[in-house]
Amino acid sequence: MPIEFIISRQKHTEIVKQLASEYGFLQCGISKAAFLEEEAPKLEQWLNANYHGKMAYMANHFDKRLDPTKLVEGAKSVISLLYNYYPIQEQRTDTYKISKYAYGEDYHFVIKDKLKELVFQLEEQIGEINGRIFVDSAPVMDKVWAEKSGLGWIGKHTNLINPKEGSFFFIAEIISDLDLVPDGPIKDYCGTCTKCIDACPTEAIVAPYVLDGSKCISYFTIELKDEIPNDVKGKFEDWVFGCDICQDVCPWNRFSKGHQEPLFEAKENLLEMSKEDWAQLDEDHFKKVFKKSAVKRTKYSGLMRNIEFVKG
Repeated sequence: MPIEFIISRQKHTEIVKQLASEYGFLQCGISKAAFLEEEAPKLEQWLNANYHGKMAYMANHFDKRLDPTKLVEGAKSVISLLYNYYPIQEQRTDTYKISKYAYGEDYHFVIKDKLKELVFQLEEQIGEINGRIFVDSAPVMDKVWAEKSGLGWIGKHTNLINPKEGSFFFIAEIISDLDLVPDGPIKDYCGTCTKCIDACPTEAIVAPYVLDGSKCISYFTIELKDEIPNDVKGKFEDWVFGCDICQDVCPWNRFSKGHQEPLFEAKENLLEMSKEDWAQLDEDHFKKVFKKSAVKRTKYSGLMRNIEFVKG
């Protein structure tokens, strides 16, 4: 390999990581863009067990989900990035709960805007590149790529855990034709801990590192458009949009630090809303409180369905 190419590759890698830091990303890791051979049978088994429930999109684009070169022609690198969303202040304890990631504006748009700027600056410094950005969108196995690039390990609850930051962060990717220096994976430090498995009220973590998505509270309150089945009544522990239980009990989240993103700050009064406030929410107030929020995904009717179900 020519020395000029090695130097150029190293320099480009340093530029990518420096820009990621400048745009507020917690960490940035790089993997070689190649077929995920080890993941193929795992994904097939997971789908065959119907752990995706009625999330039909999870079964689509099987090959693209495993091979980034089918998403970006000539792809050489997968750049994985973490963006913190851990809030300094949380909801009051005696109310209906929503996942911390949904306190502020929808992360898809916030992080995509940052990545567009990052790629623009990258091209300003090194020239035109062929690439695409992904924020929990399209068939990309983001946690797997982040794990391969050394940003953490996939814990028993199937979330990515970073030993310095915990797990309250979003994962995003840039898949591009840039030839960059890849990072290697780190060890799994879950050890003998089973706190996440023991704490899940719907027993969605059916085995260490295996999540039955169709039993998860997040699935019931966001993805499922039908009526929520009666056999999980009384098990939601007041969660009405998403669920953070398995992350809240994880010992590694003692390292979580409050985010520095103004757009992720909770809307006025959200953190102080009582159960009565939630139950009396009308559609106009819903639109005001959750303007630009990920909570809009379940719509007003879906949120009220969830509240009624939890109320019992």
